[in-house]
Amino acid sequence: MQNVLIGRLEEKKILETALQSNKAEMVSLIGRRRVGKTFLVKSVYRERLDFEITGIQHATRREQLRNFMLQISKASQGSFPVTEPKDWLEAFYLLTKFLEMKKKPGKMVVFLDEIPWLATHNSGFLKGLSWFWNSWAVDRPVVVVICGSAASWMIKKVVHHKGGLHNRITRRINLKPFNLQETELFLQEKNIRLDRYQILHLYMAIGGVPHYLEEIEPGKSAAQNIEQICFSENGLLVDEFPKLFASLFDQSEAHVRVVRALAGKLKGLTRSEIVQGSRLPEGGGASAVIEELLHSGFISAYQPFGKKKKDSLYRLTDEFSLFYLRFMENQPLTGDRSWQQLSRTQAYVSWAGYAFESICLKHLPQIKKALGISGVYSTASSFIKKGNEEEEGIQFDLLIDRNDHVINICEIKFHSAEFTLDKATAMEYRNKMAAFRAATKTKKQVFLTMITTFGVKENQHSIGLVDAALTMDDLFGKI
Repeated sequence: MQNVLIGRLEEKKILETALQSNKAEMVSLIGRRRVGKTFLVKSVYRERLDFEITGIQHATRREQLRNFMLQISKASQGSFPVTEPKDWLEAFYLLTKFLEMKKKPGKMVVFLDEIPWLATHNSGFLKGLSWFWNSWAVDRPVVVVICGSAASWMIKKVVHHKGGLHNRITRRINLKPFNLQETELFLQEKNIRLDRYQILHLYMAIGGVPHYLEEIEPGKSAAQNIEQICFSENGLLVDEFPKLFASLFDQSEAHVRVVRALAGKLKGLTRSEIVQGSRLPEGGGASAVIEELLHSGFISAYQPFGKKKKDSLYRLTDEFSLFYLRFMENQPLTGDRSWQQLSRTQAYVSWAGYAFESICLKHLPQIKKALGISGVYSTASSFIKKGNEEEEGIQFDLLIDRNDHVINICEIKFHSAEFTLDKATAMEYRNKMAAFRAATKTKKQVFLTMITTFGVKENQHSIGLVDAALTMDDLFGKI
């Protein structure tokens, strides 16, 4: 990765505050594979790191312990003897001796990366870490950063640890992929000059994962880059999907089944529909899989307007997973304009509309800022009213219910040019808004908000109907 840290202002502040505080700090850093966790820590702490280790995937306890001692030897530049500890308790004891030997002024920093790999089954790693913190680190000027890609494991085993690490986490960071503004800055830092429509296309396909964005080449269009990264024989993301889930979850087949079920139903599924569609066993097992996917950012839950949390709809909101299942899986790697051909199909139109819609839902703070309501308390939800023999059903994918007695009904449309409202569409919108008022009996003012790529062309059908028109530029806004 490049040497400049893009965005991450809040996360950087958390790490800097931990370094400057007058007490021992344990920071948990959680984020999916290749989102830039290690780069963040090394960028902020740089030469302040006194000891760091990264777990080895699928290694035995003995191999992890040997790696631990080799890293101590490396950090001491060979001045600390390499001995093979019999267990993690002894390994962490040797770490305390090494850190005491340094006699460093100011705070020491210990970085334990990918600890789910270090903490193999019955390895005793967490007991050793608990001893290290409670018996040594807690009374010393030290920052201990514990990091892992398996979000559910980190939360269950560390953040909510019932043993010696219980309530020991002092600060938490949940590192997410870049938003659109950060993606634009990242590409500019790489001297890649793409307009926002091109960037939006890339984001819809591969999301804001920094390691994926590293593959984008200057001088190529979004379509050419997608072709190279996703459809060429040597493309980085050709075999990423199975690796991604296997690296994050034990028994990842269940997680993949849920993702597949959601990919087949773009408007979302209830919990019971997920269980049925993915053939998961009812009960705690299904709930655990859904929660783990939520924590890891692959799916999102949206509470329908006027409904309770148990009625939430779950949607697949990881851009790359949806793109892979829609276009890459079982697609022959021809290396000959596969994506250009696929992007002319009806499947592309359906995917593009949904992907843009999901991006809008992820950029709600930017939407609120563009509407001038950042300081107004509001809740976001969807609205579904099923049809019957007498009347058609209606659905709005985004409602912003505001405390100033207003509801923004958002219609989200992906187009390659200005969106033009015709008479039939305008009448459809009027009827849907009237049906919403009747179904909800709301007394609030209802505003129609259009969110499109290039805006809404003003004409006789839009005037008096569209109260606010946002464009993709608003989604790129800084918050």
